[in-house]
Amino acid sequence: MPRALWKGAISFGLIYVPVELHTASKENTLPLHMLDSRDFAPVGYQRVNKKTGKEVDWAHIVKGYEYKKGEFVALADSDFKHANVKASETIAIDTFCDVTEIPTMYYEKPYYLSPAKGGDKVYTLLRQALESTGKVAVATFVMHQRQHLCALSPHGSSLMLLTLRFADEVLPATDVKPGARISSAELAMAKQLVQSMQGNFTATKFKDTYRADLKRRVQEKIRNKQTHSVDVEQPASDDRPKAQVIDLMAALKASLKKSAHPDALKAVRKPNKTRRRA
Repeated sequence: MPRALWKGAISFGLIYVPVELHTASKENTLPLHMLDSRDFAPVGYQRVNKKTGKEVDWAHIVKGYEYKKGEFVALADSDFKHANVKASETIAIDTFCDVTEIPTMYYEKPYYLSPAKGGDKVYTLLRQALESTGKVAVATFVMHQRQHLCALSPHGSSLMLLTLRFADEVLPATDVKPGARISSAELAMAKQLVQSMQGNFTATKFKDTYRADLKRRVQEKIRNKQTHSVDVEQPASDDRPKAQVIDLMAALKASLKKSAHPDALKAVRKPNKTRRRA
């Protein structure tokens, strides 16, 4: 088991569950470095004192809150913890609800929760209670000097913690004006296309193909001995799809032919005259 990111307890009612928090995701990004285009030397991040212009060692860096222009209050690690000891050590469950009640835009990042010493039985009890009721627990806790909203849900024999965005962190949707009128035939064919492409979500089916393509591009430049040249931007291809599809019905029919069910077109019937007049 990797090193715990956070240690504390889950609390609901008078129940306390000692737990440890572990990461449940990773970023598969290509490790890129900043370079100086003149000599291709790596460019690093510097911690510079804005008064003296000199670099500051990590040992001398503290966090501070600017309560008025140019005036600061320094905050040590103990200040963050003692601001609210209970909040920094407890995942406090506020309510239990159906998972469908939490809109997808609120979900942020997944973590695994494992029972800490002495918490096995209560941990299992909470997991089974969530599993049998089909509910998730909505809670708050403090990690990395920041309060998080989260949802606890069963995941196999484990509990998963998914951090959530607070309401004021979700931006309102932009107003979408009513678009062009859609005919009953177009809607029927679009629905048929949706049904023909229906299937179960399988996460392993999807791969990060762009990262693999980028790595191939890197290998190509190495083979061509282009290891010390500034890349010239390639002109945009004219093969990109146009913003507007002129013949929508033709595009829908072509999409249906490429779908998983070649005979899907047969299921689409032309609307009768009464519907057409309507």
